[in-house]
Amino acid sequence: MSGVPAVVLVGPMGVGKSTVGRLLAGRLGVGYRDTDEDIVAAQGRTIAEIFVDEGEEAFRAIEKAAVRAALTEHDGVVALGGGAVLDPDTRGLLAGHRVVYLSMRAEEAVRRTALNVARPLLAVNPRKRWRELMEARRHLYEEVATAVVATDGRTPEEVTQAALDALEEKQT
Repeated sequence: MSGVPAVVLVGPMGVGKSTVGRLLAGRLGVGYRDTDEDIVAAQGRTIAEIFVDEGEEAFRAIEKAAVRAALTEHDGVVALGGGAVLDPDTRGLLAGHRVVYLSMRAEEAVRRTALNVARPLLAVNPRKRWRELMEARRHLYEEVATAVVATDGRTPEEVTQAALDALEEKQT
C-alpha cells in the first residue's frame, strides 16, 4: 500500500459520506474505509455509547487515532466522522490528500438525521444544534477540502459523479 488514500470524504453527520464513499470506491476500483466503523469495531460499542460512557473529549482522542491509522494504512476511499476536522493535527494529516467536502443545507440535514438516536450531538433540538455544529465546522471542512460537492436534492449516484467530476477538474 502506498499509504495515500485515493480520496478522503469529510462533511457533517448525515450527509452521506458512507453511501457516497462506497459508491466512489467502486467507481475508482479501490477499497473503502469508514473511520466511524473502525472505531465501533475496535471499541466493541457504538459511538453514542462512547459519548455517554466517556464523553466527547475521550471519543475525539479515539477518533484522532482512527483517522491517523486509516490515512496511513489505506489507499482507497476514506470517510471521516463529522467532527474529525475539529482536531488541528487531523487537519494537518489531510494536507496533500484529495479531500472532498460533502455539504448540505440545515433543512436537508435535519430531515436526514433528526430521528436517528445514534447521533448523540443531535439529541435535543436537532435543527438548532445542527446549525451550531455547522457554524463551528464549516470553515474547517472548507479549509481541508480539495473540492466541495453539494448533496442537496441529489441522489447518492449523482453526488458520486459530482465528486468524480470535481476531482478531475482539480487535476487538470
